[in-house]
Amino acid sequence: MAPTALLSVSNKEGLVPLAEGLLAAGYQLISSGGTAAALAAAGLPVTKVAEHTGAPEILGGRVKTLHPRIHGGILAKRSEPSHQADLAAQAIAPIDVVVVNLYPFRETIARPDVTWEAAIENIDIGGPAMVRAAAKNHADVAVLTSPSQYPAFLQALQAGAITQELRRQLALAAFSHTAEYDSAISGWLAAQLGGAPARSAGAASAADALSVSLPAKQSLRYGENPHQSASWYAQPDAGLGGGIQLQGKELSYNNLIDLEAALATVREFGYAGGAAGGNPFRPAAVVVKHTNPCGVATGSGSADALQRALDADRVSAFGGIVALNGPVDAATAAHLTSLFLECVVAPGFDADARELLAAKANLRLLELAPAAIERATRQQLRTVLGGVLVQELDDQPVDEGAWQVVSQRQPTAQELEDLRFAWRLVRHVRSNAITVAKAGQSLGIGAGQMNRVGSARIALEAAGERAKGAVLASDGFFPFDDTVRLAAEHGIKAVIQPGGSVRDGDSIAACDALGLAMVVTGRRHFLH
Repeated sequence: MAPTALLSVSNKEGLVPLAEGLLAAGYQLISSGGTAAALAAAGLPVTKVAEHTGAPEILGGRVKTLHPRIHGGILAKRSEPSHQADLAAQAIAPIDVVVVNLYPFRETIARPDVTWEAAIENIDIGGPAMVRAAAKNHADVAVLTSPSQYPAFLQALQAGAITQELRRQLALAAFSHTAEYDSAISGWLAAQLGGAPARSAGAASAADALSVSLPAKQSLRYGENPHQSASWYAQPDAGLGGGIQLQGKELSYNNLIDLEAALATVREFGYAGGAAGGNPFRPAAVVVKHTNPCGVATGSGSADALQRALDADRVSAFGGIVALNGPVDAATAAHLTSLFLECVVAPGFDADARELLAAKANLRLLELAPAAIERATRQQLRTVLGGVLVQELDDQPVDEGAWQVVSQRQPTAQELEDLRFAWRLVRHVRSNAITVAKAGQSLGIGAGQMNRVGSARIALEAAGERAKGAVLASDGFFPFDDTVRLAAEHGIKAVIQPGGSVRDGDSIAACDALGLAMVVTGRRHFLH
């Protein structure tokens, strides 16, 4: 009896050459629906599933491969006499190769106009059942779930040996394929239903199990340090995984971490012309080093914003990561070539910019469309020893309606505008975080110190003489009045902080005594 291959694929890339290779090796082909039509159109002999099973497709195609003649043929162990007896009694032919990839559920839900009904109809049932059956019985059945597997499989077939090692690797890929598929479905359903239901503190149930499945994007040269191995997993159309690298060396682990920080900061001012949190779009640029912004500015355009961001701290900008929220033109590119940088991410790079930046062959350019950002999950995952923490992203719009001026002196219009800028920035600096800013430009940033006045001292010393007339923002409350007094010594005119300390009165009294304005926001922004 000739060996049998069952082919049922949504992605028909490489289908005909694979089928030709199977026929050349003596296989007979069984197929269904569009796959059978594609093979017949190529002039290849194929038996339709309905002819093989003797049962028609029903329910508009929902049931076609769910049949004992299909699953018996896949699941039967060749070394088990009782299985072979069952096949003989039912006149079921064994199936030796299963080639299946699933209905395009991810592609369907990625469409902005997708309906609930369309998404549901693109949930494959028969496909995953065949894939799992073949993967379970991989000792006797080879299962292919991606066109990328076809060349190696055909090479093995032509060599006359589909080894157990290859079968096991294919089975692993098959189970990963169905796991990713189910994860996409459950994730979409959860999003449509508003996420997991709220529950009381400490309550948990098996239904709340976290399921995350991401395809491998690439192996990285190493992790944070050369002795650490690392890999990147990402959805190909969402977040940084949806970016297009235009030039430069491969992205590293540290590059990706810094790009995430830079992108989150620059999006405070909108992205690709889109507004941010109800505020109008403002051209902005961010320079990041070791996940902390070291230069942030807005400007009349991308070039102006970038020059101001670099001027904020050119020493720290060396070797940094740059994010822009507007397109990169020749004038912007000229600033990017003025010093050594690792990466640049932006919504787009025009032809003139590409030509200029090509001279910096190692500079990584990442073009990231707004749609890729919108498709990214708002769940933030972080590993701890033996587990994973999940939280909502801290990207909610700033609620200025909750702000209160608690000092005797009201901030001037310009000071209030500067406070807005400093507050948008400080939420992206590692806690304890202090930012000093003026006229849409960061002047000094203090990050990650073990006490708040230490961060303030770093930020104010970095600002130097520029601190006079500037404002200061703190991501957490002032536990003592020392930060206010230090700020006043350097010429700061207004401060903004969450409030909530038992000693708020001391800090407010210091502002009143020293002539500073103070705004409390009622919301902190720790970043660890």
